[in-house]
Amino acid sequence: MSAIFSEQLLCWFDQHGRKDLPWQQHKDPYRVWVSEIMLQQTQVSTVIPYFQRFMARFPDISSLAKAPLDDVLQQWTGLGYYARARNLHRSAQLVCTEYGGVFPNTQEQLMALPGIGRSTAGAICAIALDKRAAILDGNVKRVLARYHGIDGWPGQTSVARQLWELAEQHTPAQRFGDYTQAIMDLGATLCTRSKPACGQCPLSEGCEALAEGTPTRYPGEKPHRQQPVRQCLFLVIQNPEGEVLLQQRPASGLWGGLWVFPQCEHKDEIEQTCSSLGYRATDWKLLPGRRHSFSHYHLDYQPALITVQPQQQVMDTSTLVWYNPQSTLAMGTAQPVRQLLQELQEQQQSNQSTG
Repeated sequence: MSAIFSEQLLCWFDQHGRKDLPWQQHKDPYRVWVSEIMLQQTQVSTVIPYFQRFMARFPDISSLAKAPLDDVLQQWTGLGYYARARNLHRSAQLVCTEYGGVFPNTQEQLMALPGIGRSTAGAICAIALDKRAAILDGNVKRVLARYHGIDGWPGQTSVARQLWELAEQHTPAQRFGDYTQAIMDLGATLCTRSKPACGQCPLSEGCEALAEGTPTRYPGEKPHRQQPVRQCLFLVIQNPEGEVLLQQRPASGLWGGLWVFPQCEHKDEIEQTCSSLGYRATDWKLLPGRRHSFSHYHLDYQPALITVQPQQQVMDTSTLVWYNPQSTLAMGTAQPVRQLLQELQEQQQSNQSTG
């Protein structure tokens, strides 16, 4: 059955599979690795321009390892899940220091690098190193769960174990890279989450979910839990020249290493927070609140436009910088910060044109 599964899938891939994606043109481990990390939790159409810009800036693992983390985060801005970028940077440094800049060639060695799990290591081995290895990303989980009628949420240990066993069984003894790309393509293009094109699927004849008439029942959904909500104020601190103050987050944790607006939890803390940064708030007003959703909670934030003057003793720290919204953004920023900076730029341009 596994042989039939892989043969049908490879036959379909030869005729209909995607073969012109940027990371498919030169299948070296570095490019495959970067693409696999970017594709986690992110659509192919979104990843393509980011991948192309990233490769132009960091064409090989040495250039990535030598770059400042801030440069890497700047290239990543907008992709989200920024721990991926920090792990890429750290892994590149480890490959250069521990492996002489040559990508490790075993699944075990790959999995020892930050941010590389079993599935990503399998993809690198199969696609770039021509080694037999199974993968189990979101698309593959969906294909296998439907084909075999596997109940339950794939995040559960018992369900994940079943799916991994099936992934290993179906991986053929040859054409590892093509098969890996084929099963990912099938999940991304035909066996989609909400409207699967079962009539065009090469595996439809043996698919248990289709036989039941309920393909979208699989895989099972994550047990629903109400997302917690956190609240804060974004302090958009402006000096008389119209520059805004940005603060770099610690390297780990939420938005690690990114430049953001200083924050506080309540409007009564605005003046104290500004003072702790070395500035005296002379005027401020609150803007309408907004929401930014993470995978595990919602962040309700309210921008506060604040005009400041330096105090007698201004803090001298490398984690604070005045940024001119009219200049090119050359640092990594969180998506809500980037959006607010864009709005400030447009507002200043509007004021200049009408002034």
